Amino acid sequence: MRFAMTADQSDLRTVVHDLLAELCSPAVVRSAPGSDPLAALHRGLVDLGTTGLLVSEDTGGLGLDENHLVALMTECGWAAVPLPLVDTVAFAPAVLESAGRTHSGPLGSDLVADVVAGKTTCAVTFDGVVRFGSRPNLLLHGGFGGAGPIRVLDLAGASREPVDAVDPAADLRRIAGETELFVVDDPAVVELAWLRGVLGASAQLIGLSRRMLEMTVEYVGQRRQFGAPIGSFQAVKHQLADALLRIEFAAPAVAQAGFSLASRDPDRVRDVSMAKALASDAAREVTRATIQCHGAIAYTTEYDLHLYVKRAWALAADWGSAAWHRAVVARDLGLPLTGTPAS
Repeated sequence: MRFAMTADQSDLRTVVHDLLAELCSPAVVRSAPGSDPLAALHRGLVDLGTTGLLVSEDTGGLGLDENHLVALMTECGWAAVPLPLVDTVAFAPAVLESAGRTHSGPLGSDLVADVVAGKTTCAVTFDGVVRFGSRPNLLLHGGFGGAGPIRVLDLAGASREPVDAVDPAADLRRIAGETELFVVDDPAVVELAWLRGVLGASAQLIGLSRRMLEMTVEYVGQRRQFGAPIGSFQAVKHQLADALLRIEFAAPAVAQAGFSLASRDPDRVRDVSMAKALASDAAREVTRATIQCHGAIAYTTEYDLHLYVKRAWALAADWGSAAWHRAVVARDLGLPLTGTPAS
């Protein structure tokens, strides 16, 4: 296949990159959930039409495919956007559009319209704990692994208890007291929503990895020791070259997964799991290398690198760990499992 983006995918990525460079600085990533800068960021993404990226044109969306999702989510990962975009943009559309066709008449269609317009933000949970949990007013529960029913829940009267998180910008919440609107149990819809969510997370990990590597290359070019930039030291060069190699091996796998999902290839489940395993492994390797090359400053919360490192750690474990997805690939290839996959 051709891994280069099409012209419209490249244009989308450029427009989103420019928007995020302007509206999603590290200060915005650090900002409180209800802050004005975060609201402006959300409105900017809505005005670009990103919330309707995968929503059909008949329902008011852009009607684009998963190749465009990869382009969008890579840039959102690069900026560490502190919004539930994988949930709202990737996972929710298939579920809500299905609900509009099969549950309570226009209810699902109304929710889709609200998502596209930015009036409704969605969150996804598999265990009751929700990332970016202060903002969403709709919760989708279930569907882990692409199986089982997905409950669509109204959060209007729900409580949101803060939960400690590795990622300080994750706004992790434990939600209780929600009201069930309907349940979507079509296996094809559940699988599609899950695969889109995993693909979106994989693409964000690629963007995060690229941002961490960019920051580190800039730093080692400026930091001097023994009269020379530390980036000129062979040991530093080797570490960053290995980190780049990890990214360059993972990024085409994510592109392939987007193509497989967009074309509904019979191997799409395997391809998406391969992408997540490689992207998670790459992100972990890049975080290790960038922290080591930065030295002690990388461990301070005042320094921006930790925003991207901690997001990468959290996202690498979310939507199925690398070990979980390697087990999926192994089963698809008919290989025996040699251990118990992590969740």
